Amino acid sequence: MLAILGGVVFEIAPINVTAIEHSSEARFAEKPILGRRPPLEFIGDGAETFGLTVKLLPYEFGGLDGLSNLAAMRQSGIAQYFMRGDGVPMGWFVIEKVSERSSYLSAQGIGRVVDVDISIKRADAPVGSDFFASIMGML
Repeated sequence: MLAILGGVVFEIAPINVTAIEHSSEARFAEKPILGRRPPLEFIGDGAETFGLTVKLLPYEFGGLDGLSNLAAMRQSGIAQYFMRGDGVPMGWFVIEKVSERSSYLSAQGIGRVVDVDISIKRADAPVGSDFFASIMGML
């Protein structure tokens, strides 16, 4: 296992994560002062995002159902649990964007190679029934 996002497990096959990028930031308030550089006041954490680069080979290994699950999770707007493959819990994230590029199209119009970029952003854990649906991989 390479990673888990909600109910989607990323493995070598059928859904292979080929790269992960991480970005986090801090927020500061600027205090203008005449004649010198403005002091910065730390006001907390800013956005934290991950980008996952995924490759599917649907004719060899399948994986299109995982792509449909990602779309459903994004459309729900409910935060999903993200965990690295070594078991380190990364926390709760919403799926901001899923982009697909299909190449080497079959006669049915399905790409033999499907490259997917997933953008997720840290969020609070869901509450109530959304929490249950999220951990059970129902969304």
